[in-house]
Amino acid sequence: MAAKSEKKNSTRSRIVNYVMSNQNTSKVEISKNLNMSMPTVLSNVNELIAGGVLAETGEYSSTGGRKAKSIGINPSYRYAMGIMITANHVGMVLVNMRSEIEKIHRIRIKFSPETSYCVELHGLVKDFLEDMEEPEKLLGIGISIPGIISQEQHLVVKSHALKIENYSLGFLEQIFSCPVYFENDANAAMLAENLNRYKNAIYLSLNNTLGGAFCIGGKLFSGQNQKAGEFGHMILVPGGRECYCGKKGCADAYCAASVLTGGEYESLEQFMEQLSGGNPKTEEIWENYLDSLAILISNLRMAYDMDIILGGEVGGYLSDYMLPLGEKVMEYNGFDRDTRYLRNCTYRKEASAVGAARHFFNDLIKNI
Repeated sequence: MAAKSEKKNSTRSRIVNYVMSNQNTSKVEISKNLNMSMPTVLSNVNELIAGGVLAETGEYSSTGGRKAKSIGINPSYRYAMGIMITANHVGMVLVNMRSEIEKIHRIRIKFSPETSYCVELHGLVKDFLEDMEEPEKLLGIGISIPGIISQEQHLVVKSHALKIENYSLGFLEQIFSCPVYFENDANAAMLAENLNRYKNAIYLSLNNTLGGAFCIGGKLFSGQNQKAGEFGHMILVPGGRECYCGKKGCADAYCAASVLTGGEYESLEQFMEQLSGGNPKTEEIWENYLDSLAILISNLRMAYDMDIILGGEVGGYLSDYMLPLGEKVMEYNGFDRDTRYLRNCTYRKEASAVGAARHFFNDLIKNI
């Protein structure tokens, strides 16, 4: 009996996962693409609709006979919150089952390893969720942190950006009255993407610190010591600019978002406004930035031969500059005939928070 129940859960999970990846679909498409019999699909889909997980979203154009109903995830079935912690900010999102951001807020708050920071964060989260109509539908809170995370020991092994080492996440976990999940910021940003679309890909997280993540076979690859994807600390210019990690010439010192703001601009948004307005100084900085980024991208493409997703704060703006960036990349790469492997990120803001939140949807689907 237990085996039969597990098989049914597995079938439902496959169906829900497929629907989540394809937005709107039909029972016929589910049957065909998941290689399931139509009676099995009909039975499970009808139960999932009755349970509120799926919903009929409309009708397909008729090709003769009865119109097929399109099916999608019910966005309000459950919610998850995501928090992105950085050295100087906290970003918060409330995400529905379609991975749509229903609410977003960013506040300037300097990170501190003291308990007072956790207490203040708790207050911010409480205020953020105060107007949530059905709080019982919140699955949990996913928190992204720029550093190496030990899921087993619930601690930050090391974070150069936050200047902490072997930092226990226990208190931060205990102050919330719902399940809490922690993830490295770049890994979380990768999880915000559709991993069914990107079976093998690199995520380049261009925030105030530069990080990265691998997706191989549709799953994150963390490496032997949870350090895979530390592209920010690959040497780009030997003996070059000093990096916050203490080395010289790291990619972070040339390709992080902080390179563009450089203390002169209050935010990346302000820098990009100046750039689009034709400011000569920002244009020169941007040209140099794209040169460095092109070298890094070319090196990664040569090493891994995968799609490269351009994410983080800078990645959110790069969709408007793909042509000049692509031209620069091609100058360094004589093996690819085009740069179609360069992809723009799905979320222009708070991608790490979204990815951390989505952990709870993935857990829910496994046991649905």
